[in-house]
Amino acid sequence: MTDAETDTPRLLGTLHAAGTSGFVRLEEYLDAPVGTVWRALTGLSELGAWLGELAGISGEPLAAAPTAGSEYRARYFASGWEGTCRIEACEKRRAIRIATSSEDEPEGLMKITLAPHGTGTLLVFEDHGLPLTNLAAYAAGDQIHVEDLQSHLAGKGRCDARRLWQQLHPLYLQQPTH
Repeated sequence: MTDAETDTPRLLGTLHAAGTSGFVRLEEYLDAPVGTVWRALTGLSELGAWLGELAGISGEPLAAAPTAGSEYRARYFASGWEGTCRIEACEKRRAIRIATSSEDEPEGLMKITLAPHGTGTLLVFEDHGLPLTNLAAYAAGDQIHVEDLQSHLAGKGRCDARRLWQQLHPLYLQQPTH
């Protein structure tokens, strides 16, 4: 999201240290009811439309929406991240916790919670297990994924990830780590 007066992206996230690693926490109001947001996060065709390509571990198409205990391979459009995701926990329409692994990245844990907020939804996204030296880069990438979700919910296409990353990353580099 951008500030209408300055056309500068609005930062949705904060950076946090947790021992030798860190995490990014993003919060955003989505102008859609919880059920609609949940379908965008867990429905295979919707998730594939805005986030990336998903397949079973052996490469076959996924037959059902991800549920607790399921594993799948993913390649995210905006960030180019590729790896394996395992659903650790899933509370329908409320929360999902996803463990991630990739050759080029540290083991991670994404926590997504949803709460009704007026006629929309408050989304809280946390990305854990990140190298402290790269928190700003992860924050920018994670925000782009949230921006793509927001755009999908509004019936629009994905954002220009490269341009947005070039705007967000320097801003996150200036953010203090809590």
